[in-house]
Amino acid sequence: MTQKNTSLGKVLVIIPAYNEAETIASLLQQIHHENPSWDILVVNDASKDETEAIAKATGLARVVSLPFNLGIGGAVQTGFKYAFRNGYDVALQFDGDGQHPVSEIKNLVDLIERDEADVVIGSRFNKKQNGVKTHYLRRAGIKIFEWFSFVLIRQRITDHTSGFRAYNRKAFTFLASNYPTDYPEPEVVILLGKNKFRMKETFTQMLERQGGISSIPIAKGPYYMIKVLLAMFMASIRSRIIYPEEEL
Repeated sequence: MTQKNTSLGKVLVIIPAYNEAETIASLLQQIHHENPSWDILVVNDASKDETEAIAKATGLARVVSLPFNLGIGGAVQTGFKYAFRNGYDVALQFDGDGQHPVSEIKNLVDLIERDEADVVIGSRFNKKQNGVKTHYLRRAGIKIFEWFSFVLIRQRITDHTSGFRAYNRKAFTFLASNYPTDYPEPEVVILLGKNKFRMKETFTQMLERQGGISSIPIAKGPYYMIKVLLAMFMASIRSRIIYPEEEL
C-alpha cells in the first residue's frame, strides 16, 4: 500500500501526446516558465514523429512512451497512475496541441487547492466569447452532451470534450482504475457525477490549434455522437463504484 503524501500543492501536469512534435518543446518551455515547481509528464502515445525525442531533449519533463497507441483514454489513465504512485496532490490534464493558454493552468489548480471541487473543467463555452470559432456541428454536439448529462446526473457541464481538467488526489485515484478508454471526456463526466464527485467549470480561453489534428474528425461526427451518448447512458446506469481510496 502506498502511503498518502500529506504535503499540499504537489502538482503534476499530464500531457497526452500523439504526433505533437510541432508544439511539444514550446509547450514544455512555457509550462516550466509559468511555474518551475510543477512537474510535467509527457505520455507519448506511440507517436510516429519525433515527439518523444523532442520532449526528452528539453530536459523539462518525464517522458513515458507507450509501446502501442492506446488513444487519449489510455494515455491520460497512464498519467493518473503515475500521479498516484508518485504522491501527487493535483493532476492536471493538458492537451499537447497548444489550444489552451498555459497561463490559465493556475486558475484550475487554485480551485482544486482551495477545495472548491474534486474536478475542475476548463470550459470554452460558459462565456459568450471564447476567442476561437468552433464548427457548428461540433457546437451542436456539445450542446447535446450538455443536455444529456443534465438529464442523467442533474449537473450542467458546457464543455464535455475539454482536454483541460484538474483533479484532486481522490478523483485521479478513482480514475486511475476506472478511466474510459475510447473517447473518454464526456463519459467520465457521467462516471464522476454518478459517483458523487464535485465538478466545477471555469472559463478558459480557446486558441487556434498550433499543430497536430483533431482526434474527432467532423466527418465522423454522427458515429461519434451515437457512440458517446450510448457510453454516457451506460455509465449512468452502472452501480456506484466502491474502491479502496489509497490502493491501486
